[in-house]
Amino acid sequence: MNFSASLAGTNKARRRRVWRAGCLAGLIALSTIAAVAQDVRKSGQPENVFVYPAKLSLDLRRVAVLPLAPCSAASDLSEGCAALDPVLFEQLVKAKRFEAVAVDPVALRSATGQTSWTGGEKLPADFLGFLRREYDCDAVLFVELTSYRAYAPMAIGWRLKLADARSGQIIWAADDVFDAAQPEIYGASQKFAGQKVKWHVWHQENWLAANSPRQFGAYSAAALLDTLPER
Repeated sequence: MNFSASLAGTNKARRRRVWRAGCLAGLIALSTIAAVAQDVRKSGQPENVFVYPAKLSLDLRRVAVLPLAPCSAASDLSEGCAALDPVLFEQLVKAKRFEAVAVDPVALRSATGQTSWTGGEKLPADFLGFLRREYDCDAVLFVELTSYRAYAPMAIGWRLKLADARSGQIIWAADDVFDAAQPEIYGASQKFAGQKVKWHVWHQENWLAANSPRQFGAYSAAALLDTLPER
């Protein structure tokens, strides 16, 4: 598919302006939330989240989920993306906010020259239009891995953005790091695994929850996706 055959003239310029304005508004709001979040995390739940509007529109039914992108070329992040991409998608399906369809990285490279996009870089012309045509989607989810420590105490950082595929407006954005070295995060991951937490001692009741990156990734992804707008 040739991206140069995209919409021309004022339509393309207007789409770019809308997309950039939407991204900027969402990122500014997310940065503001991060800057003013002073309270200590109490329950292992995400803190840095932007949501607007509070509920998904009725015509937003299908979301194209881009491949998980590393925030840098570090080898640990690349390994983390390979391990956690299916984990994140599984939790998206379980969240049941919308129908999620995975974007094929091979097809994405063929069309755009890259296998993944974070939404923070300059996107190819008609990027959203391409995804709408190929996946019949109403929105696009940009997914980025910002931190990955695969040994105990584990740590996983996510940066996710949901954008309307028609207007480019940011609907939801979340940016958080889940570090099991923090007792509240460790406890929440244990609860997610279905174990009773003994708060008075640092005791690994569930070995898998404390040592499996996939299990910890499932907990952290589920916690973040739980902040998506309600249906």
